[in-house]
Amino acid sequence: MRQAIEVHGLVKEYPGLMAVDHIDFTVAAGSVFAFLGPNGAGKTTTTEILEGLRRRTEGEVRVLDLDPWKDGYALHRKIGVIPQDFRFFEKITPREGIQYYGALFGTHPDPADLLRRVALEDKADSRYDTLSGGQKQKMGLALSLTNDPQICFLDEPTTGLDPHARRAIWEVIRGLRAEGRTVFLTTHYLEEAELLADRVAIIHHGRIIAAGTPTEIIRTRGRPERLLIEAPASLADYLRTNAGVSAEAHDGRVEVPLGTKGDALRVLNAVATSGIPWEGFTTTQDTLEDVFVRLVGQMDEGTLKSEGHA
Repeated sequence: MRQAIEVHGLVKEYPGLMAVDHIDFTVAAGSVFAFLGPNGAGKTTTTEILEGLRRRTEGEVRVLDLDPWKDGYALHRKIGVIPQDFRFFEKITPREGIQYYGALFGTHPDPADLLRRVALEDKADSRYDTLSGGQKQKMGLALSLTNDPQICFLDEPTTGLDPHARRAIWEVIRGLRAEGRTVFLTTHYLEEAELLADRVAIIHHGRIIAAGTPTEIIRTRGRPERLLIEAPASLADYLRTNAGVSAEAHDGRVEVPLGTKGDALRVLNAVATSGIPWEGFTTTQDTLEDVFVRLVGQMDEGTLKSEGHA
């Protein structure tokens, strides 16, 4: 599979600070790649190196087979960038903005087509300062497409948006992928990454601590599926003694880890014969957010080793 981005042994060091510490990852062409991490983890530094805005200390970086720092001019004509908290001229309209960006890049984009693709055609002639937060982000996405980019770098594109506006941006991102474009996404919304990304890398303290598809990360780094039973704490004691399972009680529920689906049936049979009153049950498993929070916490405690590559 052709790689749109290749990073090997990337280091960015400042006096007294290792911002990016020997990381490796690749991004397949035509995929959505989510780059996740808490504030100060190294996300922005890495992204700016990929965009050719910041010089690396060590390592090899190729974006569309170009060195971002040495070949910045050529690269910038092939990528689209939406910075966090996108801002634009207050009195300009989306149609005028696209025409302006087209003049900067020496391209001839069709404003009507770009605005249709980001579902903003009804605001083509509305001033920027009259647009909602979600509409402003859509305008930013349209502007990022004026040079027909092969890679779109989207930095927190849905931060501060209401749920409806967020989902509208998600559809735009899915549309970019369907067109064969590569999307490099940074986000604090783990649900967003889980839903949209083909692959994910989690960075913390400058190191990649987990990488893979969302499903792989949840399966290999998450806790087993669990059975939650609405019942008093006495049921946990009963199950530990009579069903031979690990059961914990908290907040009016008893939680039992499940190794197999058969375990659920065995536990429920034991519950039914216990004589202890219970209200109901459900099963649950970790989300990407659950795994993220636990891995970041473990690294802060010094109990987690980073992964060498993604």
